[in-house]
Amino acid sequence: MRKALSIDEVALLSENIFKNFVDYFKPFPSQKVHIFIPIEKFKEIDTHIFIDYFLSRDIRIFVPKIVDTKLISVEIFADSKFELNNWGISEPVSNENSEVLDFDFVITPLLYCDRHGNRVGYGKGFYDGFFETLYGKTKKIGVNYFNPDENIDDVWENDIPVDYLVTPTEVLSFFNNGLE
Repeated sequence: MRKALSIDEVALLSENIFKNFVDYFKPFPSQKVHIFIPIEKFKEIDTHIFIDYFLSRDIRIFVPKIVDTKLISVEIFADSKFELNNWGISEPVSNENSEVLDFDFVITPLLYCDRHGNRVGYGKGFYDGFFETLYGKTKKIGVNYFNPDENIDDVWENDIPVDYLVTPTEVLSFFNNGLE
């Protein structure tokens, strides 16, 4: 379904997801947000909208970078430099792991999320490993153009669900293995 979206639809839906995130979570200065850089060819949510907003409000921003098969978190600033990695994903040039584990929000990419917060990513397990290291208060937030419809049947014991899903129409909260 995502592949069928036009560039204009991606922009509009991304803007609606951004608005729903801000309205629901009300981020404020000095908070720490870990957010992915979108893979445009895969029509991922345009998180540049989020990043611009965070930069303009003194919200600290961290993005993922894969170093030696591990996802690290690199803090970025308005003047940070980026390069494409081997998968064609834009990453910061810096390899400096922030070592931050007490994020307020981790906004994560996903292909699909079911009604229990289980997510399907690209199958490398980077985010599950990253989620394991986070402090308990961190809100793990998936973003998707589409609402959950079907359950994911092949959930593995090491899969870590998201706490929330933000779509263009709503914010879903997952607790006690179901919708709140």
